[in-house]
Amino acid sequence: MTVLEAIATRRSIKNFTDREISRTEIERLLAAACQAPNHRMTEPWRFYVLGPEARARYGAALGARKAKRVEEPDAAQAVIEKVERTHRDLPCMLVASVVLDENPEIREEDYAATYMAIQNLSLVAHAMGLGTHIKSGAIMDDPNSHAAVGLPEGERIIATINVGEPARVPEAKARRQSAELTTWVS
Repeated sequence: MTVLEAIATRRSIKNFTDREISRTEIERLLAAACQAPNHRMTEPWRFYVLGPEARARYGAALGARKAKRVEEPDAAQAVIEKVERTHRDLPCMLVASVVLDENPEIREEDYAATYMAIQNLSLVAHAMGLGTHIKSGAIMDDPNSHAAVGLPEGERIIATINVGEPARVPEAKARRQSAELTTWVS
């Protein structure tokens, strides 16, 4: 698979088979991530590989946030338990964080570099026959998600990446042509 083919055929995978992802496979993905460009060679990214219990704790934190929208207490508890169980059952869950620099310019560059690392990881996963689902949102700043990951002071969670063998690959979504999004400036 060429890089262009990987870019064109990669999809966000939400459903995985039960196949476990080996440590060797995870290390290969992380090695690719660490090859991402990063200004000033700051290598700002950090990765956390969550085992089943850590995934469950993260899921419970996410579930608690979702449960706040549910009025009935038993239904709210059911939401928490479902999200916790769903995360525990994932074949692999990675957390990508960035080391926070005091300089706002470097902090912005490092954030962008960390997402480039995540893109590398996703493309290599696809080339290996694996799928990824990159997730972000307000949960990234939740103290309970930080505790689940063991995130130290001075880092910010950028995204979680679910990894596994795809149970099904969705159809491509329509995208605009690059010409519609490009301005040529002379």
